[in-house]
Amino acid sequence: MQSANILLQPGVMPRLLQGLWVTIWLAAVSVALSVPVGLVTGWLMTLRNPVIRVIMRIYLDFIRIMPQLALLFIAFYGLARAWNWNLDATGACAFVFVLWGGAELGDLVRGALESIPAIQYESSYMLGLSNWQTFTHVILPQAVRRLLPASVNLATRIVKTTSLATLLGVVEVIKVGQQIIDAHRFDYPAGTLWVYGVIFAMYFVVCWPLSMAARYLEKRWANE
Repeated sequence: MQSANILLQPGVMPRLLQGLWVTIWLAAVSVALSVPVGLVTGWLMTLRNPVIRVIMRIYLDFIRIMPQLALLFIAFYGLARAWNWNLDATGACAFVFVLWGGAELGDLVRGALESIPAIQYESSYMLGLSNWQTFTHVILPQAVRRLLPASVNLATRIVKTTSLATLLGVVEVIKVGQQIIDAHRFDYPAGTLWVYGVIFAMYFVVCWPLSMAARYLEKRWANE
């Protein structure tokens, strides 16, 4: 239990909280920018234009096949330097997470829109609604019900995936934990368990409300 004193050392908890803030900020920016990308991508996937559908399919398959870590290295060490982009490690991570989150959300949007029965469109047109009125007042509310729980789960996945940012040198909570362990490895050789235990608790506090929200929405709308 003496190794738990590593958490009481000056600056340890403030540094962990600062690293957690970087993690939350990176995840929040990635989720916020993934929403418009995903909505546009999903809408384009539903179009009947074969060229657009092929482009969207290539984009989706490329993002899904490539591991996120490989995408991070390509963005930071490849594209940024090849095209002379002024892109730091945090920007490269946000760029990749937005592309990945947008692709995943786009597929969810496509599935939600295509799951609406055709009779909903036909009934709306028979009532005299325009295409835009049909989409906003009939199709979109139903699609959101199908889409929102899975989207919240996707946000949770993005939060957890931000841990890969430490491999590019981003000083988020995992990186801070490694630095603390290295700085106290002689004084507290068994302190690793306590440091990563606190980090686990931090991730749990961030992700658990999102998981509960997704579960609540699924149960609520399943009974309506």
